[in-house]
Amino acid sequence: MTKPLANRIALVTGASRGIGYATAIALAKAGAHIVATARTQGGLEELDDEIRKDGGSATLVPLNLTDTDGIARLGAGLHERYRKLDILVGNAGVLGPSSPIGHIELKTFNDVMAVNVSANFQLIRCMEPLLKQSDAGRAVFITSGAANKATAYVSPYAASKAALETLARAWAQETANSKLRVNLFNPGPVRTRMRATLMPGEDPETLDTPEQVAEFIVPMCAPDWTETGRFYDYKTRTLMSFRAPA
Repeated sequence: MTKPLANRIALVTGASRGIGYATAIALAKAGAHIVATARTQGGLEELDDEIRKDGGSATLVPLNLTDTDGIARLGAGLHERYRKLDILVGNAGVLGPSSPIGHIELKTFNDVMAVNVSANFQLIRCMEPLLKQSDAGRAVFITSGAANKATAYVSPYAASKAALETLARAWAQETANSKLRVNLFNPGPVRTRMRATLMPGEDPETLDTPEQVAEFIVPMCAPDWTETGRFYDYKTRTLMSFRAPA
């Protein structure tokens, strides 16, 4: 039986754990070859083992996304090897400090923006030509409800996700007349290490798992997905449009 993503190349950032890990496995089960990036070699090797158990394949790329030259080299390597990229899942992100704005150092703020915004900007720059070589390039960026709620005490994270959403939406408009589709995905509270750091007193058993979330990301990566510039809210299972403030 032909798998829906057979012969497709999928780049997943932050793939060593959490939603990125689960999404990489789900995409591989659907037939995609996974190009997995993360800072931790060990986590990538565990991912590779899991993918291979189901007969899938992966290329492991240990990479800190603050290394913008490294992202450019990755793009060049993908061009040399595959001449295209079918799927980009921009999942990697950091929470940053939980503190009042006035207590946050500028360097700490910039460190969050470097991973959550600047790295995705560089990914867009370096991967767009490859995605346009695909017959159905698909990009999905993982965002957060903190972006529109302007959540207190996590201002760098909230600001970075708001910036990411605007960046992705602008890219979606710029590519609307191409075969490339660009969308955002908000998982909400999920049983991840990041969530446990933010809410240490929360019972993780009350939250959905990354594996459950990943099953909803996969369809947004498929050739038959036609929406662009939209926002999928996992908690309500709703595909939303952005609107101006009332």
